[in-house]
Amino acid sequence: MSSRYLGAHTIDNGGIDMAVKRAAAADMTAMQLFTAVPKYYNEKIGVRPERAVRFRDALKESKILPRNTIAHAAYVLNVATPDEEKWGRANNGLTKELERATILGLGAVCFHPGAATDGDRQAGARRVGKAITNALRAIDGDTKVLIENTAGAGNTVGRTPGEIAAMLADIPADLQSRTGYGLDTCHLFAAGYDLAFGPDAPSLVLDEFEEATGRPPSFFHLNDSQGALGSNVDRHVLIGDGAIGKEAFGWLLADRRTIGIPLVLETPQKNYEIADDDPSPDPWDEKMMRLLETLSGG
Repeated sequence: MSSRYLGAHTIDNGGIDMAVKRAAAADMTAMQLFTAVPKYYNEKIGVRPERAVRFRDALKESKILPRNTIAHAAYVLNVATPDEEKWGRANNGLTKELERATILGLGAVCFHPGAATDGDRQAGARRVGKAITNALRAIDGDTKVLIENTAGAGNTVGRTPGEIAAMLADIPADLQSRTGYGLDTCHLFAAGYDLAFGPDAPSLVLDEFEEATGRPPSFFHLNDSQGALGSNVDRHVLIGDGAIGKEAFGWLLADRRTIGIPLVLETPQKNYEIADDDPSPDPWDEKMMRLLETLSGG
């Protein structure tokens, strides 16, 4: 695979099939979506058959391969917490997310691992690994469950290569092919990884994660950072409008590890209130896609 698959988390007003149509209208070759409202656990929410058919049909009419589609799990899931009740709901929510993504035929589910609220980060990492294992054991298929690195605020886990490696280490060998991690550029910068100090900076950061985990990332979220380096502030802005700057994204896209995997924008949208039946791409998504294509030499 020699291509760079560029896309965005598109608005799903009107249904998840409309999210695909908006991505296709912007000529995307990757995309991300929510399969359910992200402020809830959604541990009992399924996918209606007709909804799945509409989604898969829309995907077939696009340039987006199923393996380059990602579901972003609910923000409230905290599978690092020591609170047994909350962990149980989050564990069930992650499993149900994998079920929905598998029914839709998506390539992966990505999720924020959450916070070890008791301060025991090692135990928190083990709980994350357990939740991934439970989900993969419960739901057969090819859809992967991928950890997303965090900006590092408070007791959130997943900020460092070592923490991500610890989560993955607890997953049984027979399930390792269905898991991994992805890197969000805003989160990296906010966590103290300076992607902008020079042309080699992004590759050096990726080396750290690959050496610790034994594998390269399985996706990227491409976002500039409103917060300063090491601020732990998770605030996404358009590429070029933040503290990372355009040049660093060009350096990142020159790295071989950005080839053959989804590269997904999570940058702000210009029109969040688009009509349900309007398949038009968001103007800011189109602007960012053109910029990424230029930066990648496409």
